[in-house]
Amino acid sequence: MKKVIHLAVLLWMGFSTWAMLAQTSGTQHATATKSESSNSAKSSDEVQASNVAPDYVIGADDTLHISVWKEPELTETLPVRPDGKISMPLLNDVTAAGLTPLQLRDEITERLKKYIADPRVTVVVTGMNSRRVFATGEVLHTGPMTLLPHMTVLQALAQAGFSQFANPKAIYLLRIEKGKQQKIPFNYKEVVKGNHPEQNIELKPGDTIVVP
Repeated sequence: MKKVIHLAVLLWMGFSTWAMLAQTSGTQHATATKSESSNSAKSSDEVQASNVAPDYVIGADDTLHISVWKEPELTETLPVRPDGKISMPLLNDVTAAGLTPLQLRDEITERLKKYIADPRVTVVVTGMNSRRVFATGEVLHTGPMTLLPHMTVLQALAQAGFSQFANPKAIYLLRIEKGKQQKIPFNYKEVVKGNHPEQNIELKPGDTIVVP
């Protein structure tokens, strides 16, 4: 009889230990799954948020991806026309140029409320074509390049590269200000040494870097 009772106690203790291990494993798995889900959502948000700077101003020729949750017919990729507008179903023309993506989102959301209950709109700039600068002359990559936020002359030259015939001491920047063209000198040799930092100015859309 004592052996039977002892065996029953051992079986009960073994079952209790197994149940505790199973519960702990389940809790850890649930926590890991929740953490992975949270990290995945965070990564997705970060990818969308890092698309452009928060203060990026949309311009003509930019490309926008506009999505409306659960409204596939209103979700599409659109170019910003030269007049600064985009065309959307229900709304017709919407002015996009001069607004940030968040401002445009709010504008579209407000106008869609006439047709959709609680519209959820997302605006993503997929092509920053309005913000371009140009490099010409003795560079390896001539033509337009996307103007990144706070890009300087030195950073643009790093992207364009020099040919073997370039004169880095005689580089200059052409900029249109109030209808007049300005010629701004840039001595690459001096700037990379830390001299004349005032020459390494922040670029503006339409600037042209000339490397003689």
